[in-house]
Amino acid sequence: MRTSAALLYAFVSACALSVAAPAAAQDLFEIQVYPYDVVEPGHTMLEFHTNFIPSGTKTSEGGMFPNDHQFHITAEITHGFTKYFETGFYIETAPYVPGVGAKFTGWHIRPRFSFPKSESFPFKVSLSLEYAFNQPGFDPNSQTLEIRPIFERQDGRLYLSINTDLSVAMKGPDAGSAPSFEPNMKVGWDFSKKVQAGVEYYAETGPVKHFDPLSDEHHIIFPAIDLNLSPDWEFNAGIGRGLTDTSEHWILKMIVGYRFKR
Repeated sequence: MRTSAALLYAFVSACALSVAAPAAAQDLFEIQVYPYDVVEPGHTMLEFHTNFIPSGTKTSEGGMFPNDHQFHITAEITHGFTKYFETGFYIETAPYVPGVGAKFTGWHIRPRFSFPKSESFPFKVSLSLEYAFNQPGFDPNSQTLEIRPIFERQDGRLYLSINTDLSVAMKGPDAGSAPSFEPNMKVGWDFSKKVQAGVEYYAETGPVKHFDPLSDEHHIIFPAIDLNLSPDWEFNAGIGRGLTDTSEHWILKMIVGYRFKR
């Protein structure tokens, strides 16, 4: 019980630190807190990330399309090469942008490394590096790099994953600027072997050298559910609520994945 309480305390403390910190648009195409595990060697995972924004930004700023009522679909193909290494490839689309129509929004490549488990360290650790090629209207920078350390812990039925993201503009108006801090995390409870429910949290606080004022930051909470109905299938769904004026007010998201065995 002490360990469970410590994990909950770590989650609440991390949220408090992010919200208290004094943004470019948040990535609303793959809304996911990454786990430690990589895809098994020789196996391939196909995932579809879908989300709809029933209440979001209604004005264009910095050349970005308003995201109110946008609908997004991202296809992700991830292949496991070794016990500790996988590579994912994403194609992002916006089938519906009000006043614009359907748009191709970019593609990403994401190698991820997991490190051997350590008995002396309380978390399992992996590292994701995601390079993105973005289209105008959806990101002010045409090329970006996301550096995502992942810290995961399972203690009985309690699950915790913390992703301490740093986003770096490689090509575009923000190139050469300090990385943007975009933490996200998930705390869940296993109600059974097949059902886990919990809360996911996503934030963008601005450059690490000087965080944005709280009113300009993005903070979104998602009550979410995960279903493990089969070893080959993955399902996650949630309803997000923005906590600041600049955050999207409501977001609906769903992830469906299937694992192809060799």
